[in-house]
Amino acid sequence: MYAQSVPVSRSVTTTILDYITLMKPRIISLLLITAYCAMVVAAGHLPSLRLTVLTMLGLTLSSGGAHAVNMWYDRDIDQIMRRTKMRPVAQGRVPAVHSLIFGIILQAISFVGLGMLVNWTTALCSLGGFLFYVFIYTIWLKRRTPQNIVIGGAAGAFPPLVGWAAVTGNVGLPAILMFLIIFLWTPPHFWALALYKQDDYRNAGIPMMPVVRGERVTKTQSMIYAWLLLAASIGLYFTGTVSGIYLIIAIVLGVTFIGYHVYLLQEHEPEIKWAKKTFKFSLLYMMGIFFAMIVALPHH
Repeated sequence: MYAQSVPVSRSVTTTILDYITLMKPRIISLLLITAYCAMVVAAGHLPSLRLTVLTMLGLTLSSGGAHAVNMWYDRDIDQIMRRTKMRPVAQGRVPAVHSLIFGIILQAISFVGLGMLVNWTTALCSLGGFLFYVFIYTIWLKRRTPQNIVIGGAAGAFPPLVGWAAVTGNVGLPAILMFLIIFLWTPPHFWALALYKQDDYRNAGIPMMPVVRGERVTKTQSMIYAWLLLAASIGLYFTGTVSGIYLIIAIVLGVTFIGYHVYLLQEHEPEIKWAKKTFKFSLLYMMGIFFAMIVALPHH
């Protein structure tokens, strides 16, 4: 009897882990950081533990729900790409329809919970990110245009709006600039990845910029976005919600990111060293710019 219960228990654990994987927890962690930093900036200090936990939990469920629906829809191309072929739905460990239902349920709980326990502006912002990611990016743009990540990437820029709204009940200019920072950061971040994962995207038939337009056009457009990103990040300083320390850090990070793109432009296929370095730095940039906001709160 005991011997039979061991595999059952392991199976339950494995299933739970698979459902957690559907939510893409590593990506959620970055989304939560940006949302929480927006909460701190909006409040001018650390927000209450209750508000923080409720907002982070609601955003986790909403983002995780969107990712689960994404894995349902993209199961065919996930099976082809080396980067995604081990995902639970692609492997058949979680039935596709279960992933879809799981995602919808998570979003429903998030919407009602955020609306009733935080405020309805926060719930609507979180729902907006879910709908944008599922319908605009995953279903409409991803397989149709090399601008997929430019427009669809806005889905990942919603968390600061969620965090700001949780504290203030509205969406202010600083939150919109935080949205813009993530929006402008997304193309160079994902195109750097796509530059050294081109074969994966090509085999799956996804029209990522390097596959459709070539490496030169991709790198040039990435450089343009890096300059626009620098401008947007500096713009936040002039809202008065962050101090001069933030401005210095934003300029250093932004200029460094541009520097990476200078080297990236000089690199030619099959070399991918600077594509990888640029991708890794883009992650450090995103964490750095948002942490800079909370260490540079103005003294009143």
